[in-house]
Amino acid sequence: MQARTWFTSITAAVTLAVLAAGCGVSADDNASGGTSSGPVEGLRILVPNSPGSGYDTTARAAAKAMQDAKLTDTVEVFNTAGAGGTVGLQRLVNEKGKDDILMQMGLGVVGAVFTNKSKATLQDTVPIARMVSEAEAIVVPKGSPYTSLEQLVTAWKADPGKVPVGGASNAGGPDHLTPMLLAKAVGVQPKSVNYVAYDGGGELLTAILGKKVAFAATGIGEVAEQAKSGDVKILAVTSEQPVEGIDAPTLKSLDVDLVFTNWRGIVGPPGLSAEKQQQYNELLTKMHESSQWKQTLADQGWTDSFQTGDEFKTFLTSENDRVAGVLRELGLVA
Repeated sequence: MQARTWFTSITAAVTLAVLAAGCGVSADDNASGGTSSGPVEGLRILVPNSPGSGYDTTARAAAKAMQDAKLTDTVEVFNTAGAGGTVGLQRLVNEKGKDDILMQMGLGVVGAVFTNKSKATLQDTVPIARMVSEAEAIVVPKGSPYTSLEQLVTAWKADPGKVPVGGASNAGGPDHLTPMLLAKAVGVQPKSVNYVAYDGGGELLTAILGKKVAFAATGIGEVAEQAKSGDVKILAVTSEQPVEGIDAPTLKSLDVDLVFTNWRGIVGPPGLSAEKQQQYNELLTKMHESSQWKQTLADQGWTDSFQTGDEFKTFLTSENDRVAGVLRELGLVA
């Protein structure tokens, strides 16, 4: 097999109630750690998919870290789900010129723009910062007949239609691209893969535990706790190196030459003023440097992939081109 390394650039599971509660914390205007003009006020963060999803978890964790570090006053995190994130993207684009709104996004939205033929694109937005990245896990439920990747691949190659794979991404998202690229790497035709999309990590986990799918591709953080409890088994991870705390081999160590990493970031609406761009760049940079965010990264097992401004803009353009190429190669878009 030829080596393929795609997307050098996430999902994690945290208790939503805890994070949501954190979003009610108010900042002290005179506390240290705020911007030179004091904490940012009135910030809204749009999440383009459902509560409990990876984007939602990340946005609420960021909002809590900002507030706990006294960098903002109360941050409103709200959901506008649909079409792999492109409904939320269109809403952000419609907020042209507004300076109080940002959108949590990531690799899934990049792909969804192509597969959903979205009129709104990420090129319409203002890149603010890339935040985290995370490898994917190939996971089966407790009691699965497949106790190794080799067993799973053997059955998958024999009859792809009878080995459904679940993911919390629509076509073009990380949970969808992972099994498609895996299929190509092990000799299964991507077009024959029986992929079942679920609306967020919560619904996917329910499907895995209920054995509605033979296996799933999802962010490691989404299933780490269930793997520790024995409710699911992670057969492999898509990272270059083994993941600390996860008892699973890499695909590469199993002679499957595939490395894949998901990522998440923040963008603003078109027409965002240079002054507000600078303010948000500073806000995300100070959050990134805070002890609160460092603890969040450690608690959730997220990989720090921080970039801001032009550096993130260049990365986003590169990812857009890369995803388009992969989707064309897999026959998913013209």
